[in-house]
Amino acid sequence: MSSMSDVISDLPLTKAQHMLRPSEYTAALIQTVLGMGAFVENARVLEIGFGSGVVLAALARMGARALYGVDCEAEAIRTGHRMMKDIGAEAELFLGELWTPVEGRRFDLIIANLPHFPTDALQFSDRLPSWSCGGHDGRLLLDPFLDGLAAHLAPGGRAVITHNAFVDLAETRRRLTAFGLSATILTSVLIPLPREKLAIMSPDILAREDGQTIYRLGVYSFVRVHMLSIGAADSGIE
Repeated sequence: MSSMSDVISDLPLTKAQHMLRPSEYTAALIQTVLGMGAFVENARVLEIGFGSGVVLAALARMGARALYGVDCEAEAIRTGHRMMKDIGAEAELFLGELWTPVEGRRFDLIIANLPHFPTDALQFSDRLPSWSCGGHDGRLLLDPFLDGLAAHLAPGGRAVITHNAFVDLAETRRRLTAFGLSATILTSVLIPLPREKLAIMSPDILAREDGQTIYRLGVYSFVRVHMLSIGAADSGIE
């Protein structure tokens, strides 16, 4: 698939920027990436699900050699190019699903903050339909991402992803092992879990995780989120 730099969205840019605005997950991911300076410099970097483009922008400022992004929303292509222009950087952005637009390519660093909230239906008027919804168990996009990761990592490469603690980290590690990869938790953070999302969370996941990875304080709830580093099982990643 060719680069989608010529995609024009009917959605006004200001509205697109609002609907694609960074979340607490994005902020935690950027904080993690900022601690990887030596690894990012001169790297070929891919972000799956780049949304607003802010993570790619951070990577550009850190000295990445080449930037690539894939997103399923046409609005993200437009907003991402605007972000790159604003900071004086360039990125090759593709409209498509997961690995399809970059088939056969390998990257030194792959970044992903995938929609993986466990719900079958999630729609908010101020977010795009693809935002956050990860299917009943949260693994609708996560599993195919993990299954295709090894084929897109360059030798010595790694991935850094966000991973909700309630989305079965043991299953993620099992899938990675099948492809010769392993995952290390770089850091874990607590982020707010809005009541609107809690209300539509898959009931069996909520029952299992309430009081474990979901913390309630009065009328407020928080969820633990891991920043995972993934690489070859024998690479000694940290």
